[in-house]
Amino acid sequence: MTSRKPVALVVGASRGIGRQIAVDLAKDGYSVVVAAKTTSDAYETVPFPPDPNSPKSTINTVEREIREAGGHATAISVDVRDVTQIENMVKEAVSIYGRLDVLVYNSGAIWWSAVETTPTKRFQLMQKVNPEGLYASVQAVLPAFAKNGWKGRIIVVSPPIYSRFFRGKTAYAIGKVGMSVLTRGLAMDFVRQDRKDMAITSIWPASAIQSAATEMNPANDSRTKADLRKPTIFSDAILGMLKAPAESVNGLIELDEDFLRKYCGVSDFSKYSIVPGSSPRRIMPNEFPVLEVAEQDDEGDRMDSAKNRQTKL
Repeated sequence: MTSRKPVALVVGASRGIGRQIAVDLAKDGYSVVVAAKTTSDAYETVPFPPDPNSPKSTINTVEREIREAGGHATAISVDVRDVTQIENMVKEAVSIYGRLDVLVYNSGAIWWSAVETTPTKRFQLMQKVNPEGLYASVQAVLPAFAKNGWKGRIIVVSPPIYSRFFRGKTAYAIGKVGMSVLTRGLAMDFVRQDRKDMAITSIWPASAIQSAATEMNPANDSRTKADLRKPTIFSDAILGMLKAPAESVNGLIELDEDFLRKYCGVSDFSKYSIVPGSSPRRIMPNEFPVLEVAEQDDEGDRMDSAKNRQTKL
């Protein structure tokens, strides 16, 4: 069947921020494909709904939450380290709903430590889940967007590119910054190909957000809770990005708070604080370096390896 509703695929939606994104997209009228590796029997989960930041929260419980609230959702299990599973996930989503309008890539593997104390296997895992999983997901959804007449949106959870982000977590930063490079590069492809209804946008938190990751932080006590925000700030910003004209957000790498302030007119962020009355500390800089150079449009004779290979064949 072809869904009358727009269809969003949220990869990494089992708990925390990803779950919130899926739930709020459904509230906003999307049919949502909830994808991640962790599964369960949602009807055996007690209590229900489970703590959204606990291991009891899975794609199946999120699917049930959305459906019981009157929304449309389908859970599809995927290990983003496996390209074939990613391709099958997208095919199944399109088979169920007949279309695909949005990809949100929220999957992530985290290990914050110095290079010396980051084993190569841990580094490789992060690259598999973070930039490689994103790249394979983008490759898999582009044909679906092509069938829409090249109409579609991609939202990537990745940071602005700046030097301090590398400090103390270089192995993690390599992959995450690589995801932001993909956002910038694919956005330029869309412009060059005159795909005016396509946009890829990156989003990152300005202040720490309550999630499975922050819940597991041993330093998380009453003081640090005052520095946490609800994940709804992230999903609200994503909804704002999806509603904005494609050309205004294509290639944009923005923070949740800053996007809501600049593009949605939000000035009061108090409702997002976990501790009422608190002012969560901003963990990101107020300004970021500009990446463009004066010779931005002077590419010279640009080589296209794909065309070169076709010519040789």
